[in-house]
Amino acid sequence: MTLSSEPVSTPELLAAFPFPFAGDTYRYSTNIESAANPVPTATGSWGQRVIDIDGEYEHELAERARILAADPSRHAVLPHMRPACWDAMLALMTELAAGYPDTMSLTGTGDIWQWCNQKLGIAQDFIFGDESTLPAEPLAYIGSQVQEDIVLLDQRDGDLFADAGVVTFASGWSFGFDVGMTFLDIHGPVPGLRESGVITRAREFLMRLQAGGVYRRTNWTLGAGRRLDASTESYPEWGPDVARAPTVDDEAFGQLIQLRVEVQHLIRLPESGAICFLIRTYMLALVDVAAVEPWRARMASVLAELPDDLADYKGFLPYRDRAVSWLNAYSSTR
Repeated sequence: MTLSSEPVSTPELLAAFPFPFAGDTYRYSTNIESAANPVPTATGSWGQRVIDIDGEYEHELAERARILAADPSRHAVLPHMRPACWDAMLALMTELAAGYPDTMSLTGTGDIWQWCNQKLGIAQDFIFGDESTLPAEPLAYIGSQVQEDIVLLDQRDGDLFADAGVVTFASGWSFGFDVGMTFLDIHGPVPGLRESGVITRAREFLMRLQAGGVYRRTNWTLGAGRRLDASTESYPEWGPDVARAPTVDDEAFGQLIQLRVEVQHLIRLPESGAICFLIRTYMLALVDVAAVEPWRARMASVLAELPDDLADYKGFLPYRDRAVSWLNAYSSTR
């Protein structure tokens, strides 16, 4: 069997895709590194900026607005987190202005600020701390201008709590359910994570994070269907694609199955002391992964070796073996 198919992603998205596998096997790890250092790949590079804007910008922001309108529980701010939301908004505006000076700017001192986002036609004067000077709550406001999901972790009583956020592109979890939970409880369902000590070490690292420190890590899974919202709330929408994945023909399988990668940034906010946890989701169809030979071979090896409990937790055990066979049979004719 020799497989080939038409590409799904644009050359721009392929060049900047954060391929997540450094070796032929995979286990959960903290894999935390300093942010804003470019990572070369077989197609280009990624990681030059903390906040990444690409050709999907307007489309993904429209999708976030649609999801929030249908389900406001994807945005939650516990009352004590209001100062952290202002802190996060200003920090993310600063990152945008530094990363995209041709289209973004933030000027001001003290409490009086001016924000400009030319890509969206926004020019906003605001007073820091005064919500009446913004058209929306500060976290919702900046969340409508970045492709990243945002979770704010409050550190108190020797623990971390997910007490605020705007999360519309979750994969297999629910922010509305998790809000207010501890860091350890949120990650409790991951097989073997507590036993390995990985999650405890990650929490300890975060709790030691100094103001202004910015770090990143990656996470990944496979998804069926090219949709960003794979939350538990939206299961009726994406569940049928998972069920039909093992039975579609080979060409459809290569386009249906997506390598879904999260680039997660961790920022200790300077004023509130909260941790801003950014989750940017990228998707690449299996056919596009396979067209890059080093990626095809490595991904096939990782999936073949991955323990069943991890594949089951990540949600792709029903079609994992077929994905391995598909990748091993693929031949690029482009």
